[in-house]
Amino acid sequence: MVFQAEHGTRTKKQQADIAIQMALQGQWEQAVDINRAILESFPAEVDACNRLGKALTELGRYADASDSYTKAIEIDPLNLIARKNLSRLATLGKTAPKKKSKNAASQKLSPEMFIEERGKTTITELAQPDMDVVNQLTAGDLVKLERDKKGNVFVQTMAGERFGDVESRLGQRLVKLLDGGNEYVTAISSLHEDGVKLFIRETLQGPSQVGKLSFPPTVGEPVRTNGKQRLGSGDEDDSWALDDPDEADDQVAGSNDDGAGVLKSRARRRLPGADGDDENDD
Repeated sequence: MVFQAEHGTRTKKQQADIAIQMALQGQWEQAVDINRAILESFPAEVDACNRLGKALTELGRYADASDSYTKAIEIDPLNLIARKNLSRLATLGKTAPKKKSKNAASQKLSPEMFIEERGKTTITELAQPDMDVVNQLTAGDLVKLERDKKGNVFVQTMAGERFGDVESRLGQRLVKLLDGGNEYVTAISSLHEDGVKLFIRETLQGPSQVGKLSFPPTVGEPVRTNGKQRLGSGDEDDSWALDDPDEADDQVAGSNDDGAGVLKSRARRRLPGADGDDENDD
């Protein structure tokens, strides 16, 4: 009996790991099948209910997703993930199509790209988000940075729907860097009731931008090289005191006796939605 119990636990964990990988890869049909298989053997597995609800939501099957989250609450009445997603589904039912086409499936940023590097990545709160569009997105979805005729930087879905603006000072900095040949990849970091946080990574540095940090530390922020400073909290990213890339790099270079130490990459893995603002049930 003990052996059977241990074997069942290992099997469940293996299936859960596969279900999570399918979700990270955007393989939502497979994720549905695997989580349902888990629930056939372990009907009271709350995490599988939440993962199933997430996969069904991605496929546009909102009624089925609601049933899955409702079951999770029946098993665990205090389950915040299920309650939060039921609330979001109520909004989706009013604003989103009843079913997404397979061609409209979201594109995900690979988990490896969410590794944060000082100077090359940032997380920022989107200004003036269009929640009708935002409510159709999930953490990890790829989106695009664009510029309007006034020079403002905005964000749109891969399908071309504009859903918010980058904060003005950060936007002004990005314009200069983009004009200098830099390229960036952008994805949804996390969602919350009234807004969305974006993850932005520099993927290419233009010849004229060599040695310049896309996202330098803010004025007054200590630059440490001992690896103890936590990266990716997003708390500092909305306070862009230096808009000019050259000026910012001069400040950074002068903030530490060992200038080379400032440019050392220090990273940690941060999966989308890790701050609890979005459903982390994948």
